Formats: sequence, C-alpha cells, structure tokens
Amino acid sequence: MINPEFAIKGYPVPAAPVDRELLINKSRFITWLRPVASREQAMAVIDEARARYPDASHHCYAYLLGNPASAQAAMNDDGEPSGTAGKPIFNVIQHKGMSDVLVVVSRYFGGVKLGAGGLVRAYAAAAEAVLAEVERVESVPQLTCRLEMGFPLEQRLRHWAEQNAAEVLDVHYSQSVAMTLRFPTQSLDDLESLCAAEQIALTVL
Repeated sequence: MINPEFAIKGYPVPAAPVDRELLINKSRFITWLRPVASREQAMAVIDEARARYPDASHHCYAYLLGNPASAQAAMNDDGEPSGTAGKPIFNVIQHKGMSDVLVVVSRYFGGVKLGAGGLVRAYAAAAEAVLAEVERVESVPQLTCRLEMGFPLEQRLRHWAEQNAAEVLDVHYSQSVAMTLRFPTQSLDDLESLCAAEQIALTVL
C-alpha cells in the first residue's frame, strides 16, 4: 500500500494566462499572470518578460508553488525600494487562495515618483488586475511511480493509462519492462488492484 502522504489534495490554480496593463501617475505597469509548476518555469517566464520589455525600469514578481499548506514562495523588488513591489504582489496572491501561480510586473517609470506608499498601492493594483480576472480550476493531484512487469503486460498497462488520464514518462526494456507512469492520485486504488492481480511491482518515485 502506498503511503497516503503521497496523495496530496487538490487546490485552486490558474486555468490560463492573463495579461493586463495599467497607467498610474504616468508609470506604465505591464502585468503577466502565468500558471507555473516549478521555480524553473517561473524564472523562465521572468526571463521572457525581461526579454520582451528590455527597457523597462523594473521587473518585479512573486510566485507561490505547491499545496498552500506547505507552499514554496518567492518575491523580488528588482531595484524598487525594499518591500514596495514583490511583497504587495505576493500579498494579493495569498489573499486569492491560489497556488502554482506567478505574477510579474514590468514597470516603465513615467517621471513622477510614487513614493513608498504609492508603489505598494500600484503594484498591488497591478497584481489585482490579473488575479481578479483569472479563471480558477482545481489542480489534479498526481503520483509518479515505477512499474516492473513481464513483456505481455505492457499493453495492458498502456491501455490502463489511456483509460485513466495517465502519462507514460519512460519505458526501459531489459529482462522485464520498467515503466515510469504519472497518474491522477484518485486512480491509485484501481492501479494497486491491477498490480496485485497481475503481480506487477509498483514503487512510488
């Protein structure tokens, strides 16, 4: 039996990207919201924003990843006064109760200084502009496992994967077949029953 700690509950995540632009006291705030599942994905989007708007004064961001009960978070002011950009963006994300989300705000300075309070309000407004519009869906908790079986059973497992929205990540052939599979946690009991009936070795990765 697989340890239940691997079966993480679902939580709200963004359904799709959202882009918005605000003009506040002559400063231009271009905001991207992107669904992300890892720090690497988040940093790639931030790099994309920097490349898209290379002459922007700042590219500030915040993200939240994983189950909100034990989420991984980060924020960055990118040269703005400490606490005036990344934290206000992050606070809005937290307030929405959503995870696996990145908000990056590219600011073009318009010549009018906003002051610390003005910056906090502006970056919070920029984050609110996208987070208020995003559609939410429930994440589908996933498990990844390794299955070892005889050659005649490979097609049986592939058929099970097709029927259960599972993804075959890798297959290695030697004296037997070793398959790496990612599947919805809700299908765990069914897969365990199949493995027990067919004497397939199952290991969570």
